[in-house]
Amino acid sequence: MKNEYVGVGIVVLAVLVVIGCTTVPYTNRSRFMMLPESEDLSMGLAAYQEILSKERVVSDPKMTRLVERVGRAIAEVAEKPDFEWEFAVIDNAEMVNAFALPGGKTAVYTGLFPVAQDEAGLAVVMGHEVAHALARHGAERMSQGVVLQGLGAGLAIATSGQSAAVQQAAMQAYGLGAQVGVMLPFSRHMESEADHIGIILMAKAGYDPRASISLWERMGALNDGEKPAEFISTHPNYDTRISQLNEWMPEAERFYRIALRKPVEALPPVAGAAASAPEPR
Repeated sequence: MKNEYVGVGIVVLAVLVVIGCTTVPYTNRSRFMMLPESEDLSMGLAAYQEILSKERVVSDPKMTRLVERVGRAIAEVAEKPDFEWEFAVIDNAEMVNAFALPGGKTAVYTGLFPVAQDEAGLAVVMGHEVAHALARHGAERMSQGVVLQGLGAGLAIATSGQSAAVQQAAMQAYGLGAQVGVMLPFSRHMESEADHIGIILMAKAGYDPRASISLWERMGALNDGEKPAEFISTHPNYDTRISQLNEWMPEAERFYRIALRKPVEALPPVAGAAASAPEPR
């Protein structure tokens, strides 16, 4: 009976994978997706409101104007009319990052400004983050997690007649294999895919995609000496990213050649930026 349950579980998972296959825009990669996009949008809005309620949101127009301008330029070429785009600047000089959530809710941390340096550098990071939202990478991770949980449950059933030590060893081996052999490589692939889509978006928006090389060189210099081995990292290392970007550059440059070029303004310093306290929620 135990083997029958495992067999049925595998069949059910296989059917779900076939039914849930979709394609990533731009790269045309086939992938498994369980969640409807409407659920993405709802979760994205809730997460955005939750984050902004706990952070200091910058109101200085010198900073917000440029983030808004770059963000709108990327949004115009993203071909997502159902997204309700919003752009914010969060006052956190230690966070060299940005994010874009499903539905187009996007924020840039002030710590990114000195590294991005100008609008083109900002477009690299914002294009990358918007690419995650367009490709629905968050929902894809959740879908993959469901499959791995199902396989883990099947393994637990299959080893239920073994000793506790055997069961524990089997589950530990499965957990390590799933993490190092599936989840981490999968995460690195999605980061690379977001880099790929991101430079296409910034090129279509009128920003030179070669700015991505300079941006990741500066990122690498900033984090020099803090590089975990790539196989245990969620992100490709900087050398890998730059090498991949150079491979994709001819494709991005074809879009840039026919785009309306955008003016590139230097980003303002972050010291003394006016910030508004989050509204209670």
